[in-house]
Amino acid sequence: MSTTETNWESFEQKISAAGTIDELNAVDQELFSRKSGAMTKAMGGLKDLPELDKKNAAKDLNIWKKKLTEQIDAKHKEIQGSGDNDGIDITLELPNKERGHLHLIPEFIRKVEEVFGRMGFDTSYGPEIESEEMNFDFLNFAKDHAARDAQDVFMILDDAPAKNRNLLRAHTSPVQIRYMQQNEPPFRMICPGKVYRKDADATHSPMFHQFEGLMIGKNVTLGHMKAVMIQVVRELIDPEAEFRFRTGYFPFVEPGLEMDMMWRGDLTDSKEGKWLEIAGCGMVHPNVLKNVGVDPDIWQGFAFGFGVERMIMIKQQIPDLRSMYEGDLRFLKQF
Repeated sequence: MSTTETNWESFEQKISAAGTIDELNAVDQELFSRKSGAMTKAMGGLKDLPELDKKNAAKDLNIWKKKLTEQIDAKHKEIQGSGDNDGIDITLELPNKERGHLHLIPEFIRKVEEVFGRMGFDTSYGPEIESEEMNFDFLNFAKDHAARDAQDVFMILDDAPAKNRNLLRAHTSPVQIRYMQQNEPPFRMICPGKVYRKDADATHSPMFHQFEGLMIGKNVTLGHMKAVMIQVVRELIDPEAEFRFRTGYFPFVEPGLEMDMMWRGDLTDSKEGKWLEIAGCGMVHPNVLKNVGVDPDIWQGFAFGFGVERMIMIKQQIPDLRSMYEGDLRFLKQF
């Protein structure tokens, strides 16, 4: 096959006459499609030519191929540049794109995990639906303890045994029980997550977040507990935060303490200068250790539970916990 068998000039005319990208693509396919393109067939036919003719024919075809390809490219740019939006003005100042960010609660919990991770604590999670056994019995709650009352927790009506009903967990402490059942001491861990109680006001919510911590060893003391909690408060809220410990009662620790923090900033509801409880803590009760198969004559340790929303309220000077759940972008964008 020789180049004279194909009128390459006619393809030049077709390229020149193309007025749209689709028309130009059609010419491109007619020339260079893999199976039926005119140039493709011509190049494939070179192998059938005598050696003396093959060299000249190949030279002519390469010249035409290069020429037609360049014309198609030039025409493509010409058509694209002829539209209404024929280019980008790089001098234009475009509006900034709004970017989202984590809600202040999961962002705070992520920071909690990072701080405790640096202190060698594992992070563990557990189910939000628990049995009375996991939520109360293993944690040394008496059978007639007021916290078991349906007015304090969300019971789930199902076919569970009457003495071991299901409920929405009232604290993340069952995760500590599960962790101790599955691991051998010594250990240290935290367990952040959602919890549920029948409370609702400016400092309480029916659903809120906790992170609890546990450290068990042979010589762990209240001094270790206070050192950990003070370090956490200073890193998560403020190095100059004001706090205090006072005695408190919890069935699963003995002795028990509570940690309060002082309100900061110019709050409109007159809480400035007053204290807000943010944590319960103490040495793990021997009965709890026995319940999970840990010998309290060998091992001892502490546990604590912080309220995430209350810590955020103090850190960010938010007077009402409910503001975090209303979904008001004017509020959320501040953080």
